[in-house]
Amino acid sequence: MARSTAAALRPSDKPARPAGARANPAADRSGLFDDRFLKTLEHLHLVSRKVFTGNLRAERRTRKVGSGIEFADHRTYARGDDFRYIDWNLYGRLDRLLLRLFEEEEDLYIYLLVDVSDSMAIGAPLPKLHYAMQLAAALSYVGLANLDRVAILPFADRLLGRLPPSRGKNRIFRVFEFLRTCAIGGQTELAECMKTFVTQNKRRGLAVVISDFYDPVGFEQGLNTLRYNKFEPFVLQVYDQREAEPKLHGDLALVDCETGDTREVTVSKSLLEAYQREHEKYCKELEAYCTRYAMPFFRTHTAIPFDQLVLKIFRSGGFLR
Repeated sequence: MARSTAAALRPSDKPARPAGARANPAADRSGLFDDRFLKTLEHLHLVSRKVFTGNLRAERRTRKVGSGIEFADHRTYARGDDFRYIDWNLYGRLDRLLLRLFEEEEDLYIYLLVDVSDSMAIGAPLPKLHYAMQLAAALSYVGLANLDRVAILPFADRLLGRLPPSRGKNRIFRVFEFLRTCAIGGQTELAECMKTFVTQNKRRGLAVVISDFYDPVGFEQGLNTLRYNKFEPFVLQVYDQREAEPKLHGDLALVDCETGDTREVTVSKSLLEAYQREHEKYCKELEAYCTRYAMPFFRTHTAIPFDQLVLKIFRSGGFLR
């Protein structure tokens, strides 16, 4: 979040780490999805079904005007339209030929955009990257089990791969393998990645962005790109408690974990307090932005079990629709 001097404590900067620290502890992902994790997923799925009890699966579908059975609107009859859909009752009252339009059900597409940049390698007890991948896998499982179309796209300074949309619970093992082996690392460029995403994906749907949102140019442009292109952004901010409240003191050489820039700094109590204020200010700005545009927003740190966050999301009604 911050680099290494008081003048550099800006909310657009990246987290820093002491020089010589391990660059990417998140590279080993072999233990992410063990038997315990699978049992947790099944429990979350059962909870999601209880939350969603009484609703038809079709109610989780997006809707468009078409040839379904639920009335949507009228429009003026034009030559070539199917005359069977003319509303003759309205014609008798208004002396106008109006066509009845109906809602057509369509699969709900869920795109999980997972930040895999170098800043996501920070965190305890799990690196933020591991936490984000477990969160993405859990949401994928619920979506797949409810027969939604789920796709996963890791990103940093560009999109780093794509697991195409699929449906059905048995596809979760493809999700595991993809997340274990996808490319990771690089700087965060949210705006450029979201621009590429909307260009490559014409089918609109729910765009779940899982990130720390430590982008030097900010988060607005990337999220605006999703909104302007008719996707439904769903924002999940993941951070580490040591980023919010670092336990540092004395003369240190800090290294930007994405750019490699190094700065010498004397960490004092007042400097730490200034940093903490800036970190909290940045997170509040992201939350306020999402609230302003009615985007679901959840913020969590890696010490909170991922399944607790998923349950909170379910109870809010933002993901189960």
